[in-house]
Amino acid sequence: MNPPSVARSAASPTRIARLALLVVAIVLLAACASAPRRAASIAATESALANEPARGPEGETAAANDVLFRAMALVGTPYHWGGNTPAGGFDCSGLVGYIYRNATGLQLPRTSGEMADMDVRKVKRMTQLVSGDLVFFGSRGRISHVGVYVGKGRFVHAPNSGGTVRLDDIDGPYWRDHFAYARRVLD
Repeated sequence: MNPPSVARSAASPTRIARLALLVVAIVLLAACASAPRRAASIAATESALANEPARGPEGETAAANDVLFRAMALVGTPYHWGGNTPAGGFDCSGLVGYIYRNATGLQLPRTSGEMADMDVRKVKRMTQLVSGDLVFFGSRGRISHVGVYVGKGRFVHAPNSGGTVRLDDIDGPYWRDHFAYARRVLD
């Protein structure tokens, strides 16, 4: 399978304004999405990834921005097994497929396992992630979950029945222990 490609366009004032808006949205969502912590506990629990600058894939900044805007806009949408629309709810792979289909026009495989097997760049370390990467989780060599990395140590995903699409720390205890690798679709 050939890697998907995304049309590139010159930076325009509109794109620059959208990028600035994205940065502001990420900062605000990061601040609003986390519970307040006492100063003494911050040093013990803050991850190194939270302090890294948000990065996008080289040459694909506009496409990454579109992916991030779609992903962040869906936070709070109900989980529904097999779901792949905002009206019907999402499971993890349905969410990722919807985001990429609507933001970039790319048709991704339906399941997290099939997405994990795509013939695109594999990223093995969390410190190498860029915004828009697909992040995969599992155990015993089996992929069971996928989300979209948004930067600053956070990813958007549809976690489980009865829940909603949410933003989580990728290096939190559960996710860190189950992180398998990422795929860079926008490259």
